[in-house]
Amino acid sequence: MPPAEDVTRARRHWDRQSGGYDRSMGFWERRLFGEHRPWVTARADGDVLEVAVGTGLNLPYYADGVRLTGVELSPGMLAIARRRAAELGRAVELREGNAHALEFPDASFDTVVCTYSLCAIPDQARAVAEMKRVLRPGGRLLLLDHVAGSPRAVRAVQWLIERVSIPLGGEHFRRRPLEQVRAQGMEIEERGRFRLGVVERLAARKPASGAADTPRG
Repeated sequence: MPPAEDVTRARRHWDRQSGGYDRSMGFWERRLFGEHRPWVTARADGDVLEVAVGTGLNLPYYADGVRLTGVELSPGMLAIARRRAAELGRAVELREGNAHALEFPDASFDTVVCTYSLCAIPDQARAVAEMKRVLRPGGRLLLLDHVAGSPRAVRAVQWLIERVSIPLGGEHFRRRPLEQVRAQGMEIEERGRFRLGVVERLAARKPASGAADTPRG
């Protein structure tokens, strides 16, 4: 578990960013990341938990039949997500929460979603372990994030960006959530990398057997 001050710093940073987050994210999705949110949400079914729901940018894409819960560390981001849900007429339970310690019992959800957020969660390994814990056996984890690029030159640029982005807002550009998912013993069903490998999306399945249910975070 990361120090409490790291979590507090992250909350304050994303509260400050909340007002301009949609505009900034829209720019990066148009110019670099691409439109991958529908791919993620189309694979979500049943009782769905979105970790780090942010301002609710995924909400328009979920199927009507899912039973959706979202958690978010930043009250500022969460307030925008609540307004978005109301405007969409989307029934969703939105609550403040910490990805390192999800306040749900084991095996509570059929699907867990996290998009463009593990890059900024202080302890990504702990967060992935928590996502696995709250999944039901056979449940699906869906991730989308910017990651370490494939070419060495791209990773070098990302390293330079991190000299500023990590101290300023705790945002990492060279993480690989895939490694954390594999460390948890989950089965990778689908994955793809795009834009010089900078964007990665994946779908993984929690083993149906109880032997693999204990988190390793």
